[in-house]
Amino acid sequence: MLDKNSIDELRAEFDKFVKEECSIDPENRAAQQPDMGDAEDEEPVPAFVDELTDKLLAPSVSGAYLSRFDIKRIAEGIDESLPIKERKKMIKMLFRHTTKREYLERAFAEINKHLNGRILIYTELSENFPASKYIFDGYIAKIKKTQKIFEQIVKDFEEIEPTSDPMFV
Repeated sequence: MLDKNSIDELRAEFDKFVKEECSIDPENRAAQQPDMGDAEDEEPVPAFVDELTDKLLAPSVSGAYLSRFDIKRIAEGIDESLPIKERKKMIKMLFRHTTKREYLERAFAEINKHLNGRILIYTELSENFPASKYIFDGYIAKIKKTQKIFEQIVKDFEEIEPTSDPMFV
């Protein structure tokens, strides 16, 4: 049976936990959630990024799930370094400073490598489980449609040249 001191110690430990981890104090909130409130999260991104993010991160649209680690590997494949955060923030950080078509092509080529890997997995699964082939074929079709979106974005992309006047557009 628990004695009075044990219960008091347990209560004190619980209260400390609630105060440190469950606080709704806005000043303490950012310390609890590292994904919250970075200044760079508020930076503007090129126009295509929001639409790309919505399509790329929704498996029902893109046909594949890209994890945080997949996005980190994509960034490393194009010599970028990204911290692990929410997937949406990571994609925005990856494309935030896109000014050259060549960078965009390299990024999409790296994403395509990951998506092509998923196609290989889906193809193998459809061969091993023929009754589910139509499901995997649907995912493969969505991936190929997503890859065509990449081609269109690259084709429509207008490069931004740096100027001496940062306010000149």
